Amino acid sequence: MGHRIKKRKPMAEINVVPYIDVTFVLLIIFMITAPLVQNGVEVDLPQADASPVEQKNELPLIVTIDKEGQYYINIGGQDDDPVSSKVLLLRVAAVLRNKPKTQIYIKGDGAVSYGKVVIAMASLKDAGAPSVGLMTSPAD
Repeated sequence: MGHRIKKRKPMAEINVVPYIDVTFVLLIIFMITAPLVQNGVEVDLPQADASPVEQKNELPLIVTIDKEGQYYINIGGQDDDPVSSKVLLLRVAAVLRNKPKTQIYIKGDGAVSYGKVVIAMASLKDAGAPSVGLMTSPAD
């Protein structure tokens, strides 16, 4: 009786389920922590009834005006140092030369003088901005 015992061949497949689980957990962690690590200049936006603007895939350029009337430019998440209206014009013009479809918004503090917002809008227009959006916080 010559029964032969068959040897089992090694499995050549990789079980990817644990890797998918780890990736999913990391994705959730990054989705929760990403909004918390965004930094910027603290402003109290005026409230208004307005509908949200359609977002494009590119990051917008945000000009922030704090309550002291200082200008900050947020290009790719960096808006640490205040700039003058001339520097604002030069930097925005440079961005628009490279990416002419960039959306531009002004985020002005509710206590800032209206003249500072107008100066910022004029500088943006001189830099070649086709349109400028004003950011507000939702009305209660």
